[in-house]
Amino acid sequence: MEKWLKWAIEIQSLAQSGLEYTDNVYDIERYEKLREISAEMISEKSNISLDKVKELFCNETGYQTPKIDTRAVIFKDNKILLVHENNGTWALPGGWCDVLESVKSNTIKEAKEETGLDVEAIKIISIQDRNKHNKPIYAYGVCKIFVLCNIIGGNFIENIETTEIKYFALDEIPNNLAEEKTNKEQIEMCFKAVSNENWQTQFD
Repeated sequence: MEKWLKWAIEIQSLAQSGLEYTDNVYDIERYEKLREISAEMISEKSNISLDKVKELFCNETGYQTPKIDTRAVIFKDNKILLVHENNGTWALPGGWCDVLESVKSNTIKEAKEETGLDVEAIKIISIQDRNKHNKPIYAYGVCKIFVLCNIIGGNFIENIETTEIKYFALDEIPNNLAEEKTNKEQIEMCFKAVSNENWQTQFD
């Protein structure tokens, strides 16, 4: 991660914490200004509009912590299941962990919503710091959790997020992956995990 982005993230984090814990009107003004500066830094360097940066970066309250993203890893006949998203890219099924959901229940829910399949979550393959593995770098932290699942029922139904599902051998993985969600390295890791009965959870 580039130094300027680390600085911007740290400024944002300090400002968000300050806004949470102070009642002093002058300090609130200062922290809001710091948050504004951090957003301007990211907008200037990333060519993302300031309004979009603020939407992604400056709307949360409370002590800043990473978001959780769960990904269902589903195999059939030594092939991995990917979902074809409505923007034309492929990814492991999954998404943000919703309020009131655990890692396990969110993995099951996201798999159902995006694939139509009923699954049981049986093993955590890996917990990754997203910014160490995926591009582009996000201005906030994300813990990506890859969960091995078994199919217990269901059939694909087209939905607002995905247009189809398909199983791929390792040498068949499509080039148009949604790299911000799933990259080739992560898929290769999943193949290694399912082929190794002694696989131990990896984590950053």
